[in-house]
Amino acid sequence: MPLTPQFEAVPALEPNGQVFHISPLIRITLLLLYTALMGPLPFLARATQAPVSPLLLTLGIVLGWVGLYGALGQRVEVNGNGIQVAYPGWICWLFRGGWQLHWEDVQALKPRSTGQGGIVYYFVGADQKAYLLPMRVAGFARLVGLVEYYTEIDTQDVKPLAQPWMYGILLVFTLLLLLIDAWTIQSSIKLLVL
Repeated sequence: MPLTPQFEAVPALEPNGQVFHISPLIRITLLLLYTALMGPLPFLARATQAPVSPLLLTLGIVLGWVGLYGALGQRVEVNGNGIQVAYPGWICWLFRGGWQLHWEDVQALKPRSTGQGGIVYYFVGADQKAYLLPMRVAGFARLVGLVEYYTEIDTQDVKPLAQPWMYGILLVFTLLLLLIDAWTIQSSIKLLVL
């Protein structure tokens, strides 16, 4: 008999299961941060007559943004059979398509420290391979509750890697950086006109 999940009662899923996407706050913050960091570079390259072509730089930045957008399209699909991490079809070739694990193959959920002092969790499969539990999805508590329900693994200590307020602070500073970017771009355009 499965353990009662710590987060909420988890009913049996429909055959279609449930899909968890990366939190919109995280997606927006990271996409804006990338734009804020990279956006002014073509304008500055032109204003300073850098040896790198502004057009080539713009193309690289756009490709990087599309890659980041694709990576942030990651989703976690959960149903009565197992858990799967997948990416949108147009970008899955770049991220090797994610992974899939049947509930009966889950041996354990192991914590690992990150270089920044946080903790991430890996499923250990029957094949003894490690599968990273995505921790930046919207509805993480429900996802962990489903993991506990279907695997009978105690998930009481599993917490998200980053709290929403952390990304909220990063979003505020990113918006300030975008204002500085607007001033930088305007100044570089004025230099070109002179």
